Amino acid sequence: MQVATSVLPALAAVIIIVVMVAAYSFAIQPSITVEDASLARFALATTPTTSLGYNLSLRLVVRNRNWATTMKNTEPLEAAYMFDGQQFDRVQVADKGDKHGPRKTRVYRLVTGQESGYVSLGNAGVAAYKDQNKTGEFELEVAVTGEVRYTLQLKKNKLAGTCKLKLKLDSPATAAVVFEKVKCKLEKEKKDKE
Repeated sequence: MQVATSVLPALAAVIIIVVMVAAYSFAIQPSITVEDASLARFALATTPTTSLGYNLSLRLVVRNRNWATTMKNTEPLEAAYMFDGQQFDRVQVADKGDKHGPRKTRVYRLVTGQESGYVSLGNAGVAAYKDQNKTGEFELEVAVTGEVRYTLQLKKNKLAGTCKLKLKLDSPATAAVVFEKVKCKLEKEKKDKE
């Protein structure tokens, strides 16, 4: 009986150590979603050069799914906006050094636009714009990139994901456009070859 009571605390200590080592040794990638987005303007001019004028707002949500480890940005978190595979703008979402606590969710409200910025779409991109402009619904991508390090880990983890959006142009003449949440597809972490 006395042996059993002395073994139980030791067994409990071993279980706690194993759980803590597992919690701090393995990191789960965060989840990234676009909760809301609207496109107020998306206009293409082709003379004298191809340029794009736009007003885009979106709510980007990043959730640290790890229950014990904080993640810290070792590089800024950025979002690049693309149409037909061509980047037309890039914005910084979070600074280098920002910390994101375990099981915490951060909401970033991004409101960007430009009157007329150069964009290299090529003939196929201009044709894709014309086709999508007829329907009033544009297929855009938000590419989220960054680098994070988790508590008690030396390794830096690249973060790269793509959010595919289908946005209708907002206008006062049309009814409110309902946006369905988009879960961004994250690239799998590449293992270093030794």
